[in-house]
Amino acid sequence: MVAYVIIPGIDGSDEWHWQSLWEKRWGPPAVRIAPASWRRPDLPDWVAAIQAAHETASRRDNQVALVAHSLGCWAAAHWLEKARPEAVAAFLVAPPNPQGPAFPREAASTFLGLSARPLPCPSLMVASNDDPYCEPTTSASFAHEWQAQGHLIGSYGHINSASGLGDWPAGLELLRMLVDC
Repeated sequence: MVAYVIIPGIDGSDEWHWQSLWEKRWGPPAVRIAPASWRRPDLPDWVAAIQAAHETASRRDNQVALVAHSLGCWAAAHWLEKARPEAVAAFLVAPPNPQGPAFPREAASTFLGLSARPLPCPSLMVASNDDPYCEPTTSASFAHEWQAQGHLIGSYGHINSASGLGDWPAGLELLRMLVDC
């Protein structure tokens, strides 16, 4: 069995988002981060929330998968770099480009200075070829710099509830392949 740390982007994931649907499916083995700064993300607050969620999840199982979306990808990568936990895998979906024109600079100013560095665990970065927050070539560059496997899924925007993916079975299969490797 695997425990999961759910790391949404700004404002969390709504009830129709694949992360929320997966969290319901998994039940207690899934722990959602609970930062105080959902609306105006503060990186240290989010990193502390990931640490707390990881501690809870790792009590449920010794293998933990981080399931991050959007800005949560950057928080997860930063936490991984600092904490260097054992028995972790990172599933990173639709990371926004902190240097891109659509990045929420004012709301997420503490995330602006981040850059992709090699992650200390098996990782998969999933992107869409029409994400308004990140060009596919930039996503591929993040995957390369994180030393994560990159996977482009086609035209699904920001891979969120507006993308119409529902429970996103193909994403769940990608996660299973990452965790089982």
